[in-house]
Amino acid sequence: MSPGIGLMKRRLPTEKEAIPLAISGIVKKYGVAADQVKTLETKYDGEGGDWYVALGFNEKKTIVKMDSVLGTITEITEI
Repeated sequence: MSPGIGLMKRRLPTEKEAIPLAISGIVKKYGVAADQVKTLETKYDGEGGDWYVALGFNEKKTIVKMDSVLGTITEITEI
């Protein structure tokens, strides 16, 4: 029997772990250099267990949504 989602260890427990994953997703999707990507804002949704990281690069802004338990990017939205 596996533990409930609330009892599982998070792979992205802090902002420090979430930001590099978000940046790597942007680098992979848009082909920009990591040093061009700037962190604008981060938020953690305690109920859903998701990280939201707003990033800016080359006149574009994106929001990267990540699952903190699985440690994966679930959505990248350009705003």
